[in-house]
Amino acid sequence: MAHQTGSGVALAISLDAPAAHNEAAINSISFDEVGEVTNIGEFGKEWALVTHKPLASRGTKKGKGSYDNGNLNPSLALDPNDAGQTAMETALNRDEPAYFRITLQDGTTYFLEGLVMKFRPNVGGVDDVVTAPTTIEITDKEILRQSA
Repeated sequence: MAHQTGSGVALAISLDAPAAHNEAAINSISFDEVGEVTNIGEFGKEWALVTHKPLASRGTKKGKGSYDNGNLNPSLALDPNDAGQTAMETALNRDEPAYFRITLQDGTTYFLEGLVMKFRPNVGGVDDVVTAPTTIEITDKEILRQSA
């Protein structure tokens, strides 16, 4: 497959901590799919730029500093009866991270650990769907990719 769309992509959450941060351990825990997701967003490692400007050479030397795995801002229609959304709300009210699974159209799966920082019902106008904007801050643990 040369490319794929977002059609059929799923986001799932687990409040259980795996025994280790590896594919086998994470595959052994149960996940609840988060319902009514309309957009997941980008995620992955981004490095901070470190610069040094020696006076004598006048050039800027560049290197990699720390990295940040970013955050997810899934968009979803609010469904108080959805197990995945209920787990998101539970994770919002605790300090421990949750585990997330993103499954692409071709079956490729990403596993990541994150903190649910926001889950807010949002009521718009008469012709709007009630949504729940969310923010998941991805921790410094490696984002694991499992091929289909």
